[in-house]
Amino acid sequence: MSLPLTSQDRRHRRRAETIEQIIDIAIDVMGEVGVAGLSLGEVARRMGMRTPSLYGYFASKNDVYDAVFARGWQELSATMETVAEPDGAVNLSAYLLDLAETFVRWTVAHPVYAELMNWRPVPGYNPSAQAYAYAVEALERGRAVLAELQRLGLFRPDVAVDELLRTWTVLLSGVMTQQLANAPEEPYESGTFTTMLPQLVAMYLAHYQPTPRRGRRADNR
Repeated sequence: MSLPLTSQDRRHRRRAETIEQIIDIAIDVMGEVGVAGLSLGEVARRMGMRTPSLYGYFASKNDVYDAVFARGWQELSATMETVAEPDGAVNLSAYLLDLAETFVRWTVAHPVYAELMNWRPVPGYNPSAQAYAYAVEALERGRAVLAELQRLGLFRPDVAVDELLRTWTVLLSGVMTQQLANAPEEPYESGTFTTMLPQLVAMYLAHYQPTPRRGRRADNR
């Protein structure tokens, strides 16, 4: 049997719900006017409150950006975790393509998050250490996956894991950036740049997979 909520519990819950609603509306506004065009006055208007009241929840516009940044990385991480950890039976090509498509599909479907998480669209804004920790956590998970694939013998042993990770992130962010910057209205399945993922993943594999050893031929002479 659950205990009844106290008045303080209810206040905390209402405050948390209001904060989430402010973030939702801020994302809507940025989707219409661009990330750098966020207006707290417009957010307050849509919330049905005066702008000074908004500062009771967020001390500054940068704090709103921080909340969006942190939530974006949390949601992306949760999405990436739907891809299973690799094991010895993994098909490397299919597995990497699944990772790539999961990342790029999410980012092009969430352009406001993607812009704030991956670019520098707002002069003077840098994510706080607390918000940036979610990005670091996501990057470290990606690093761990690539390290495990290398341990399984699926990548060349002479290549540093950091290089595998840097090249991989350049590949994914490049596709995402080109799609959002040049053809944001296109659906993922037929996007000018998103449809290049299979070829790009194949190029990545061609460069980093171990060279097959040639067996000795028997001398039948």
